[in-house]
Order: sequence, then C-alpha cells, then structure tokens
Amino acid sequence: MIPRARHFVAAALSSALLIVPAFTGIAAHAASAAVTAAVTTTAATSVAPSKVYAVPLAKTLADVKRVADYWRPDRLQKTDLSTPATPGSGSAASAASSGAAAAATVKRTTAAAAVAPALPRTGTAANTIGKVFFRFGDKEYWCSAAAVAAKNRSVVATAGHCAYDSRTAKPADYWIFVPNPEPNGNAPDGIYVGASISLHEDWSGKGDYDYDYAFVTVHRGFAWVPKDGAYIMRDIGRLQDNVGGLGLELNKKPGTYAVTAFGYPAGQQPDGSHPYDGKTLQKCLPGSTRFTVAPGRDLQKGVELMPCDFSPGASGGPWLLAYDDNRRLGSLAGVNSLTWNRDAKGRYDSVSAPYFDTTTGEVYRRAAGLTTLSNVT
Repeated sequence: MIPRARHFVAAALSSALLIVPAFTGIAAHAASAAVTAAVTTTAATSVAPSKVYAVPLAKTLADVKRVADYWRPDRLQKTDLSTPATPGSGSAASAASSGAAAAATVKRTTAAAAVAPALPRTGTAANTIGKVFFRFGDKEYWCSAAAVAAKNRSVVATAGHCAYDSRTAKPADYWIFVPNPEPNGNAPDGIYVGASISLHEDWSGKGDYDYDYAFVTVHRGFAWVPKDGAYIMRDIGRLQDNVGGLGLELNKKPGTYAVTAFGYPAGQQPDGSHPYDGKTLQKCLPGSTRFTVAPGRDLQKGVELMPCDFSPGASGGPWLLAYDDNRRLGSLAGVNSLTWNRDAKGRYDSVSAPYFDTTTGEVYRRAAGLTTLSNVT
C-alpha cells in the first residue's frame, strides 16, 4: 500500500484532466530504489520484437485539400479558442481491430544510431518548433511539436495523445503542423498536412504512457496566398528544407545529461492561475533528469525533468540536448507527456517524457521512410 503521506499529483498534459480528478497515489520517485533499478534494467536490456503502426491520415491530394480548406486563415486566426492539448488516454480495443492501422513487426537491434540536427536549405537558424492543430470528433485541439531531421525531410515529433486517441482507437482528423506560429495565427513558415502517424502498438492499443510519442510524416507545405479577394494554396516544399530538423538521441541514461524543454503551455495550474497564454514559445531551462514511474498511466520507464511548470498545451513539445540558441537546434531526447505537482502546491513543478530507446528509433525510422505527394496544389 502507498502511504497517504507520500501522495503527490500527476496529470497528463491534456484538457480532459482539467475537469476529472487528478492522478494521485503515486509513490515519490525517491521512495523506492528498487523501482528505479527495475526501470533502468528494463530500459537497457529489453530486446523483444516490437510492432510499429503506421496510421494513415491524408492520403490523396483531395484529402490534403480537404484538410487545408478547413484550416483557412480565418480559422487559424481563431485557434486560441481551441482546447490546449488532447483528451487523456484510457484503455481501448487494439487499433488493429479498427482496420485503420497497418502493423509492421520490427526486429529490434542492440544499438540505435543517433540522427544529426540539420539546418534549413537557406539561412543560419532553424525554426523547428511549433504547434499541431487537429480534431477528435467535432472538437478542435492543439499541442506542441517539432520537426525532426529525416531522410524524407518530412517528420514531426509530438506526443502520442496529440495524434491518436487510444480510448476510441482513432487517429486525429484535420491534423496539421505549423512551425514557428505567430501569436495572431499566421503561419510564416507554412502549413504541413499530416500524411501518416507512426506509433507503437502499446499506445494505440492500450494508452501506455511509456509510448506516448508519435512521429508524423507530413506532406509538402503550403502557404495561403491572397488572390482576387480570396486565398489560394501555394506549394512551398518539404518541411526540413524550410525550417530544418532536430537531431535524435536514444538510450540516454537519465541523470547523465540535462535537457531544455519547450512548448506552448496555456492550461490552468493547480491553483487556478493561467501564467501562460499558449501564444508564445516557452522553455524550461536545462535541468536534471531521472527515471520516474506512474503505474496509473502504465508508465514504467518515464523520464522526469524538474523544475518545470508547464501546463496543458505543452504536450508534445521537444526535450533537447545540447541546444544551440544561435542555430536554434539540438537533439530530441523526449517529448512532454505528463506534468507533475509533487509538492501539491499551486503550480506544477516538473514534467515527464517517455524514455526514448531503441523502440523509439524504430517508430521514427518508419516515419522517416514513408513517401508523400510530390505536390500539394
């Protein structure tokens, strides 16, 4: 039994958890060295085959134009009315049974190569971090996300719950990525429609927060251009060519490095305050990391960063190693997934990410290997 005196609060960076009872009854990380040791062993030695799911989003040019037409400039200017982040995840039937996902059994390797960050085709600084906008059912949501360097130059990393609702075993609809969004809703670096979500079966099947990440392959970007009193789409090329791409680091042992977390927080803090409005990019300064667990969310090998007071809206934002302020580049080592209120006071005090291991690399490689339309207009 977990002693009541050691209770603290943890919540998914999601809108649903603003109105349901907070996640409680998780033993403090320091309470059990055995748990930490077990997490470390599991993360380091697991080599079982895994399944990666590629879930289609917009497949055809008609699909892309349907999504684009939904996110016209007038709607993008009102995205602050959308709900920050997404519904929290619960148990659900496997996505395989819905017929929406194509599974691929991937033989795990003992090592995973890192991916180097990349600058855009022109310029000396990247603009990889931005927001994703989408719908679940008839409600609009948004999250944080970032472009990752890839051979197809078209990959976005975000939280799993920002792309796929495992409660209903359905992907998001009308999914777009807007890098470097302006507070007024303008998209200076284009709009990129999601083509396919790559994720692990344990997120799609049961909402396991150890796998609360998704790599979304996106189509070529477009810009809205005014013409004759209306707007038309103009193809602007591939994501990485335009904004650059973050690197990717796997199997980094928590406690041996510091990360800088980024996101667009906007949701309510435990005391009811709203210190962030979701319109400007925020960061938590480089801090220490450690393993953490949250059994109520099936999180057995999470990584916690503190201090960090991110709230809903920061979901999916990148954790970066060796972040360079001048080039605005670093290497992705996690994405915002859960936020924590360990001291049960007025503000969240830490955030956690799934552990990025060899399996994460397999999901990424699936996304990086997919092809997309040669033109979106």
